[in-house]
Amino acid sequence: MDLPSYITGLCEGEACFTVSFSLRRKLRLGIEVRPSFSLSQHKRNLEVVKLLREYFGVGGIRFSRADQNYKFEVRSVRDLIKAVIPHFREYRLISPRKRDFDRFAKVCELVYASKHKSLTGMRRIIDLAYGMNPSGRRRYKKDKLLRLLDKVKE
Repeated sequence: MDLPSYITGLCEGEACFTVSFSLRRKLRLGIEVRPSFSLSQHKRNLEVVKLLREYFGVGGIRFSRADQNYKFEVRSVRDLIKAVIPHFREYRLISPRKRDFDRFAKVCELVYASKHKSLTGMRRIIDLAYGMNPSGRRRYKKDKLLRLLDKVKE
């Protein structure tokens, strides 16, 4: 089996590249950026989830009793930059998920380069993130986050 290609194929249908935001008063801009890569499987497929964790060598696995699923998730920006993004750049996604991945990778690169600490960088990150997963639910509307940034003094 060609494991890297298998992992990309599995992720075409099952994985999620997400960028979420939290409001944090202690941060200068008041907004925290949280990119994550995840894949959930029913408990009968735990071996698949363990395979992902072993392959990438980063992230964690947790169990949800509510839906009887195991979830593999990578939230460390450094781990996303060093392990997850290089995999998908070499073993490319081909579905519409590729567009979301490209935006996700750019967000991770901006955060890794500390661009999320500037107004310009945070606005770019918000634009990229809200261009992903168009049908996805969001805790905060894009315009609310941008209005918060308008109140920050440079």
